[in-house]
Amino acid sequence: MPPLTRWFLKSSLLFFILSVLFGLLLAVQTPLKLPASIVAFSPVYFHLFMVGWVAQLIFGVVFWMFPKYSKEKPRGSELLGWIVFGLLNVGLALRVIAEPAQALNPALVWSWLLAVSAVMQWLAGMIFVANTWGRVKER
Repeated sequence: MPPLTRWFLKSSLLFFILSVLFGLLLAVQTPLKLPASIVAFSPVYFHLFMVGWVAQLIFGVVFWMFPKYSKEKPRGSELLGWIVFGLLNVGLALRVIAEPAQALNPALVWSWLLAVSAVMQWLAGMIFVANTWGRVKER
């Protein structure tokens, strides 16, 4: 298994654990009478689950298992794969910080940080598609 795939898969498992913890926190917020501000973390739960766990799991498996691009570069550009990993995870980390901060204390800085995180995650997706597209072919 390539190192990049291991990083994607291990990161996805960590984000799965985090997303389940956030989901649990959101579920027990009302019965345990936790502060109502916990609800500000609802979008964070969704992004940790879908981007952190699901997308990274898919990206890692695709990088590893899809048909070879060529004999010289069987998985396409590994550098682009690492750029995808970095953009996706830094974008997700910025979102985890900025999303609840914007909900609890709206400020221009949080709006900009959210926009930057969204652009980073979008770029990660586009680079992933560009790097993978040539591997989707007939036999």
